[in-house]
Amino acid sequence: MALSRRWKLAIVALVLCCPSLFIPIPALAYLILAFLLWISSNPERRTAALVVLAVYWPTLFILAHIPIPRLVRSAEVSDKALHFLAYLILTFLLWFVFNPDRKVRRRKAAFCWVVLVAAIYGVVDEVLQGYVGRSCDVTDFGADLVGVLTGLIVLSLFSFWPAATVVLGIVIFGLSNVARVNPAELLPLTNAMFHLFAYAGLTFLWIRCISPVASLKPPGPKWMMAAPALPVALLLAVKGYSARLGRGFGIQEVILSLAGIAVVVGIVWAASFLRRGRPKTQEPSPDDN
Repeated sequence: MALSRRWKLAIVALVLCCPSLFIPIPALAYLILAFLLWISSNPERRTAALVVLAVYWPTLFILAHIPIPRLVRSAEVSDKALHFLAYLILTFLLWFVFNPDRKVRRRKAAFCWVVLVAAIYGVVDEVLQGYVGRSCDVTDFGADLVGVLTGLIVLSLFSFWPAATVVLGIVIFGLSNVARVNPAELLPLTNAMFHLFAYAGLTFLWIRCISPVASLKPPGPKWMMAAPALPVALLLAVKGYSARLGRGFGIQEVILSLAGIAVVVGIVWAASFLRRGRPKTQEPSPDDN
């Protein structure tokens, strides 16, 4: 049986994330990228959210209940930042399982269910960590709740595509600065893949956000300036903050990120240019018969 286009996209995204599923820094971004690629071709958001959640949640549970890898310790990763990002993504996915087509409303049952499920899981997660040689930390649970609340605030302000853009932007900024040690020194290949695909995914989402604006249609010059604007701005903010932390600007990472941005912009521009140049078929008039 032939696979549909949405299944092919999901498989490609999951294959890309498989090499780093057990390395916490890039795994979160790759898994949310799988969801974003799937949802781009699948109008049934609840189905897509369920499938990606079925991969993301067990992976999150496993990572939280194994001894902390030596690599993570040597990188001096902020566990509070990881808790925040993990529950931000979890909230994003949960919301589109409970209520896939609407913004968050506090008086709706879906809002209560998402908060309840995330909070209960956060408590269970911390309690179980005490049995696997890791500490049960109240401040970790606090970071979880901040991630949940941040996700709900974003989802209450924006519809799906802008909310996905904001969430992925937060994830990129957080994962890029979650460790005191430069990830490029410990995981050069994984770090390179992260920058390439994360910024490509952000560019794709941003293009979807600006697509309803009539004056920003590809392949016009205004669109060419607007399409890379937000991803490039985030890249400069990330690298500026990294330089402030004393980790350097990371020229190679900048080049890879710009390459990911350029590839997506180029593909969308070329596709729109070819569509525009394609002659329109006209229905034969009655007089031609």
